[in-house]
Amino acid sequence: MISGFEDITTATVLLIIVGGFAAGWIDAVVGGGGLIQLPVMLMVPGVTPVQALATNKMGSIFGTATSSVTYYRRVKPDLRTALPMAGIALLGSVGGAVVAASLPGSVFKPIIVVALVAVLLFTAFNPGMGGLTALRHSGRRHYILAGCIGAVIGFYDGMIGPGTGSFLVIALVSLLGYAFLEASAKAKIVNLATNAGALMFFLPHGSLLWGVGLVLGAANMAGGYLGARTAVRQGNKFIRIVFLSVVAVLIVKLGMDVWNENGVGAWMAAVLER
Repeated sequence: MISGFEDITTATVLLIIVGGFAAGWIDAVVGGGGLIQLPVMLMVPGVTPVQALATNKMGSIFGTATSSVTYYRRVKPDLRTALPMAGIALLGSVGGAVVAASLPGSVFKPIIVVALVAVLLFTAFNPGMGGLTALRHSGRRHYILAGCIGAVIGFYDGMIGPGTGSFLVIALVSLLGYAFLEASAKAKIVNLATNAGALMFFLPHGSLLWGVGLVLGAANMAGGYLGARTAVRQGNKFIRIVFLSVVAVLIVKLGMDVWNENGVGAWMAAVLER
């Protein structure tokens, strides 16, 4: 068993703790904590990308479990929708992780950037959206749509990952008609399942850094607890503002990935030098 602490300095441990806490807070409010936590893991000396991904999921599962319980106690989300959706998302996450092993995420990133821009504009120009729960569907149609959302976003989380919580929130708000607060509560339960699904894939490969993962998990748990309490206390308007901010950062981050991976930046530099 590898702890991951063999060559880590005190400063790096502190960075892991701060990064895990911040990621847990953001994840608990609207999702997107991986924007902070995964880059922090990639900065740990000697850590491979697979180890970073696996340990990131291990840390996240502590935070999502804590925020899920906190939301359940304070918001009382409807588990008849959340639990089946979570089960389907778990299976989707395992499938996405399997595909990720053979197909690079860069194939899908340009499409995801376009989708995020559409989400940002749609949310920004619909200020009343997510203020109150007004379900768009009832009965079987509601549960089938919830299951489809869980399958698609679970698959995405297993394959690529960044912004899973944000995608869940906007899908629950725009497609099913939940308010932001209740959508965040359900999203955490589903996100807990997708993290578990990804871990089910990573565990047999021996990629986890257990010591680092436990420290990261403790910090993420503290951030998740505080973030969930903050979201419940501040309400839908606050969650909407944080959501728009996180989606904007996601667009910039994934857009830069697409820019670099496709050589656009190098091509532009060569053109300007001529």
